[in-house]
Amino acid sequence: MAVFSKVAARSDAARAHAVQVLVAEDDVPLAHFLQRGLQGETYAVDIVHDGEAAVQATTGSKYDLLILDLNLPKLDGVSLLKQVRPLNPHLPIMVLTARSGLEDRVMALDSGADDCLIKPFSFQELTARTRALLRRNSHRSMGTIQVSDLILNRDELRVERAGKRIDLTAKEFALLEYLMMNARRPVTRAMIMEHVWKAAYDDAKNLVDVYVKYVRDKVDADAPTKLVRTIRGVGYVLSDN
Repeated sequence: MAVFSKVAARSDAARAHAVQVLVAEDDVPLAHFLQRGLQGETYAVDIVHDGEAAVQATTGSKYDLLILDLNLPKLDGVSLLKQVRPLNPHLPIMVLTARSGLEDRVMALDSGADDCLIKPFSFQELTARTRALLRRNSHRSMGTIQVSDLILNRDELRVERAGKRIDLTAKEFALLEYLMMNARRPVTRAMIMEHVWKAAYDDAKNLVDVYVKYVRDKVDADAPTKLVRTIRGVGYVLSDN
């Protein structure tokens, strides 16, 4: 009994220090698959199967991440987002959806989701996106993001490179923030359009390219190392290597 108590105590301590994830998914086999897989990544995972239970679980949230299916019973995912987001402004939320339409993903993002993953998906991609969301939230909690000698301060809406202030418009700031949050990871024009402008990408227009040029001219103009780069046939990446 004493040995069991010590093991249980160690388990509770490990869980207390692990990343806490809530999975809200009404597909029971999928929910348990996600739980087992994420536990294998050393996360502590709880499961709920309807929207009302998810709202209750995230009230006074102890969770570091919410993985949310849009098609939940009792309270659908979009309605849940509109309730949870104002109460937990910094909680990373990843939406899982079988809806492939762009408008559904845009609605989820506009309602408070941080990322969307379309079913069926690979577990490897889900865990990669999970790590990215957790990194992003860590950056947000500190208020600053830094890549090389480029620093973006959210609290002061200030950008500096090598100690020199860079003046950006609000949209340029949002674009640079998105590129820095995804540093060293290629992002497509469609991804930029969805996250920065909250709109569908139209390849007949060059709005993204124009604003990336604005940002690149200001960030890289006087610097020996160019950070904002074009990836032919893909999009852009902000990287120091």
